Amino acid sequence: MTNIQTHTLAVPGVDLVYDVRGPLPPVGGHPALLMIGQPMTAEGFEALAAHFTDRTVVTYDPRGLGRSVRNDGRFDHTPQQQAGDLHLLVEALGAGPVDVFASSGGAVTALEWVAAYPGDVVTLVAHEPPINAVLPDATAAERARAAFHEAYQTKGTGAGMAAFIAMTSWQGEFTEAYFAQPAPDPAMFGMSTDDDGTRDDPLLSKNSWAVTDYRPDASVLNAAPTRIVIAVGEESAETYTARTALGIAALLGQEAAVFPSHHGGFLGGQLGYAGKPEEFAARLREVLDGA
Repeated sequence: MTNIQTHTLAVPGVDLVYDVRGPLPPVGGHPALLMIGQPMTAEGFEALAAHFTDRTVVTYDPRGLGRSVRNDGRFDHTPQQQAGDLHLLVEALGAGPVDVFASSGGAVTALEWVAAYPGDVVTLVAHEPPINAVLPDATAAERARAAFHEAYQTKGTGAGMAAFIAMTSWQGEFTEAYFAQPAPDPAMFGMSTDDDGTRDDPLLSKNSWAVTDYRPDASVLNAAPTRIVIAVGEESAETYTARTALGIAALLGQEAAVFPSHHGGFLGGQLGYAGKPEEFAARLREVLDGA
């Protein structure tokens, strides 16, 4: 197991906590590899990072999540602010430009990062970024998002998460058949129906709506020196994030690279949504090497 060194970087509004596996500056001819998610924190990349012991791997907890405690009085999560944080993080590492594997909301942040700071990233692998604007049924996707938010507001975390799972597992466009379904029972997913009264979950509240509302600028992204690869899981089929991945790939004039497993295909079993991290890592290595 590679030794993990944890650091804290004070930037305006937050103390960013990040972990470094391997030497800085990197050795072996490869840039440092950052793995980023949102709202997932660094722990979600443990299984994937374990397959890159020959490279320096950096993970972090985004602003206001996990160990990165905010002091700016805000609760929203925006790609623009997180991109600024990542720019400062790479400057602090003194090891840029870097390679990036970005998952879900982290992939949206990474696209904004490349647009705003194009010199920071060599290769970006953006895995299933949830961006409503690239969907033909964008308005219906926003309606589906509002529905799981409403379930969360009225009945709590279990109801909200059950509705979120129903949305993200739906195959194809959000038709009236989707909205006509009865509200899913949290117990179907092994979740409690008790309401703890909290309403600040970064996934279920409106705090992260700026992520799915993000509008990428294809001309800016294609003009950047960064090699951008949009990735999609082979098991994701026609789910929401698979469709958004294919949509952003088409916007950028490319075909999405297919990766093993599903939206969380790089996860080990510790988070309850296990993928195929060994196979996923092998595919990621191929893509980073230009295959």
